Amino acid sequence: MDIEQARFNMIEQQIRPWDVLDMHVLNVIQSVPREDFVSESQKNLAFADMEIPIGHGQVMMSPKVEARMLQALAISLDDKILEIGTGSGFITACLAKMGKHVTTCEYFEELSSTATARLQHQADNIDFLKGDVFNLLDTLGRYDVIAITGSIPEQLNNFPRLLNTNGRLFCITGQAPVMTAKLITNVAENSYREESLFETVIPPLLSTSTEKVFSF
Repeated sequence: MDIEQARFNMIEQQIRPWDVLDMHVLNVIQSVPREDFVSESQKNLAFADMEIPIGHGQVMMSPKVEARMLQALAISLDDKILEIGTGSGFITACLAKMGKHVTTCEYFEELSSTATARLQHQADNIDFLKGDVFNLLDTLGRYDVIAITGSIPEQLNNFPRLLNTNGRLFCITGQAPVMTAKLITNVAENSYREESLFETVIPPLLSTSTEKVFSF
């Protein structure tokens, strides 16, 4: 497989047609070696328009969904970022290139360890947390950007409240076969704006506390 041609085709045939035109996002996706974030047996699928299984019922999101998420979050170089669901580590690498610092939390220790190994030569501005994010909330601060990479039934308690003013949160809510990607912005203290972006379906965020939901 011609890796660079496959990468070019992914951007031009999958990502751009999905209205991802932000050059910063496109350049980051082009510069992060997606093929390094899949197993050896999946190298030929690294640039395919599909979700790639990564174990424990989790997936690497399709390139176009990842790109739309990054574009919607409008990340700047000074942003402090929280990622919930490290997964393969690819999005973590992209976030680290775009923002100032990333804290990423993964429920499964195996996925976290694999991603940590993949990222050790990619970036030095990432902190890794393992376990149920709800058990770690007391250790977390405020963030400019929060990216939730698993679907949730509705906005989970505490996540929007971790946003700084003007902070943005990306999440996918609902239940299969209908889920909606949303951008939630903290416009003022305890005041949030919600925007529906597109429909998709991804596996749920796993947590012992997913019953803690609220609507705002």
